[in-house]
Amino acid sequence: MSSQLDQLKAVTTVVADTGDFKQLAQFTPQDATTNPSLILKAVQKPDYAPLLADTVAAHRTAPREAIVDQVLVRFGLEILKVVPGRVSTEVDARLSFDTQATIARARGLMALYESAGVDRERVLIKIAATWEGIQAARVLEAEGIHCNLTLLFAFAQARACGDAGVQLISPFVGRIYDWYKKSAGAAWDEAANAGVNDPGVRSVSRIYQYYKQHGVRTEVMGASFRNVGQILALAGCDLLTISPDLLAQLQATDGPVTRHLVPASGVDVAEAPLSEAEFRYQLNDDAMATEKLAEGIRAFAVDAGKLDELIDAQRSSR
Repeated sequence: MSSQLDQLKAVTTVVADTGDFKQLAQFTPQDATTNPSLILKAVQKPDYAPLLADTVAAHRTAPREAIVDQVLVRFGLEILKVVPGRVSTEVDARLSFDTQATIARARGLMALYESAGVDRERVLIKIAATWEGIQAARVLEAEGIHCNLTLLFAFAQARACGDAGVQLISPFVGRIYDWYKKSAGAAWDEAANAGVNDPGVRSVSRIYQYYKQHGVRTEVMGASFRNVGQILALAGCDLLTISPDLLAQLQATDGPVTRHLVPASGVDVAEAPLSEAEFRYQLNDDAMATEKLAEGIRAFAVDAGKLDELIDAQRSSR
């Protein structure tokens, strides 16, 4: 029997979730995703220290944010040498509530890729799925800059992304699971909330079926997994982005993989787009999503600040 990873690839596009591009080849993913935390983790490894130093040295006189984007794109370019598909590069999370600044930063990232000879079809710009971020993505998609809307926890976020014509969304499985497990405390029943019953898995499944049922062309990519069981429960999803540790587990296991997500037959009439007021109310009404979205933005902002500090240290060391 082939490995679970190979079986999963037969029904789902497998994406590697890492900034450590030297790990990618062994798993042969189609695409790769990065975020501020993953890039920060990678640049602190000895293998990648020269990449950071060389990039900072080449652009020392540029504004810090320009150097940051050069570093992000440098990692993206290396990743694209390994994967045949797309790389996701994230806009600074500190811009999550500024539509115009997000648009400008996204255009800048894409310009760097294109100046390096990369076709824009191979790049996804990651943006937090706030109302402001979704509206930025609407503008960018109209310009042919495709987006990956991240930190997605609520059905309202998925609805709004579909309304905006976003290329891809990344609903977070593991962080939803974390919230419900913590909220339940001693009453949490792990066995009863595993596999297809996992709250994060149920959230992604609902979004997937809604998109297929209503003819929404936005791709669904499950993200933020805590265990292999969550991944296998979403077999059949458009894409799944998986950490190297979990990819290795899937690669080393020969058990059977069952496809769980299958598009419903037929397409219903599309629902009316959510207004801003409806979006904000529905998001506010979802305590889990409200808390995890804010927490995620704060965490990515902290790591973006740490990357700033590393770059400043490099600039002042010569």
